[in-house]
Amino acid sequence: MRLINDASEEKLRGGFYTPSPIASFILKWAFNGNKKLDILEPSCGDGVFLEEIQKGAYKYNSVIAIEFDEIEANKSKSIKLDKSTIINTDFHKYCINTNKRFDLVIGNPPYIRYQYFDKEQQEYASDIFNKADIKYSKLTNAWVSFVIGSSLLLKETGKIGFVLPAEILQVGYAKPLREFLAHYYNKVNIVSFEKLVFPKIQQEVVLLLCEKNNSDTHLIEHLELKDAEELKKLDVSKLKSPKKKIDFKSNKWTFYFLDQEEIDFLEKLQEDRIIPKLDNYAKVEVGITTGSNPFFTVPLSTVKKYNLEKYAKPLVGRSVQVPSAIFTKEDWEKNRELEARTHLLVFPENSKLKNEKGALEYIKFGESEHIHKGYKCRIRNEWQIVPSLRISDALFIRRNNLYPKFIINEANAYTTDTMHRVTIKENINIKALTASYYNSISLAFSEICGRSHGGGVLELMPNEVEEILLPYNESNAELLPFIDKMIRNKKDISEILKITNQKILKENFGFSDSEIKLADQIWKKLSSRRLNRGRKHNKT
Repeated sequence: MRLINDASEEKLRGGFYTPSPIASFILKWAFNGNKKLDILEPSCGDGVFLEEIQKGAYKYNSVIAIEFDEIEANKSKSIKLDKSTIINTDFHKYCINTNKRFDLVIGNPPYIRYQYFDKEQQEYASDIFNKADIKYSKLTNAWVSFVIGSSLLLKETGKIGFVLPAEILQVGYAKPLREFLAHYYNKVNIVSFEKLVFPKIQQEVVLLLCEKNNSDTHLIEHLELKDAEELKKLDVSKLKSPKKKIDFKSNKWTFYFLDQEEIDFLEKLQEDRIIPKLDNYAKVEVGITTGSNPFFTVPLSTVKKYNLEKYAKPLVGRSVQVPSAIFTKEDWEKNRELEARTHLLVFPENSKLKNEKGALEYIKFGESEHIHKGYKCRIRNEWQIVPSLRISDALFIRRNNLYPKFIINEANAYTTDTMHRVTIKENINIKALTASYYNSISLAFSEICGRSHGGGVLELMPNEVEEILLPYNESNAELLPFIDKMIRNKKDISEILKITNQKILKENFGFSDSEIKLADQIWKKLSSRRLNRGRKHNKT
């Protein structure tokens, strides 16, 4: 698997290979007594799966293994697996040009962003998407095209078993893949792990085990284990009969961490549309992209040092600076006294800075630090002028720990892209809207709509925030002082929900006590799972 934030040679070729217990388990599930399989591995790396086939003394018809990197391909050839062919080429190219079909495709595909594909790879990947009748996106990743292409190379019946980033369950660019898999396969099993399989890179992975058998059913199941070693004790027969019905309308597969009763409850909420989505009441967009937060967002001492008072605007730049559901001017002033980065520097054109010694000195300092050469700065007409300077009515934290906060921007502060800007629509009471968010259903949907990262972080992008169900009622405004006080006093969110659920969900929307209990149970299950994984990851 290749996990790249920068384009180093090692990461571009791939350097994170499958642990033996995982390869061994996928093969055990895949073979299941069958001795006549034609097998494909689309990205064999140094041959972990090939070695496990050899160790397990499996019987089969043939094995074809593809590897783009010549050195790794030669390592796989040196294993000398019986009845195997190692091909040193790009899988995308092989997929489009081969007429062969397989009973089983296994592997750990590369994780490479579209931007790192060469032109030929991009064209072949696009062809794969077209063959599957899926719209190709430049936001996609190589593992997506590998899974789709591998599926297309199966015979009428067959299986795929892949090690994939857990992003498959939730990221937007994998939505077409989820829809494809849901319709293409009759059985889908997802195996996840409490501990990181690749701790060095903080990347959460899952096993995707799919089978098509020409039946009319489309079922899915999720199973979570402590770590990869637990696979040795897992009975593969548990994966023969997934029980949960696939929801073809569901955007994300986070649902399937839940029980069927919980899934049915959430699906009914969405189908009945009793509770509107947040986008009915507000528009959410990213905060200001400065191009260099360390340069453009500064503490009071920097403002004073360079006499930048006329260019320094109030800023809230980090979630830790917001202790409440209402961000007040007093909160901002307190942050400023603590030397937090509470000022956004808003410079004019160079022509208006001729006599501004401090500003010119600070800009010159930025250039000595090569700030002006950063991508976001160098594409501007004048690099020091930050665009999209707009203050929003409210804020929504982008990356969250315990739970995501919805905050009234009473201080009229600017914010960077660490927070989202929320603009309230006409005739909506901002106090009521903010208070209405703090209930178990909205918090549950924040977990479902967002995506979790290593360390237990929950991230929501603007379009995901807008998808959250929000039971708005003007009378909920009376709850806001209570919510704000409780958050300021660092009270557990569960204590707040005991009160808010009764008014927001029961009194205003008619939910029963048992339904409220179920909603709270769903939120706690999803958030606890994420947070517990974060605690375990941080110990590794």
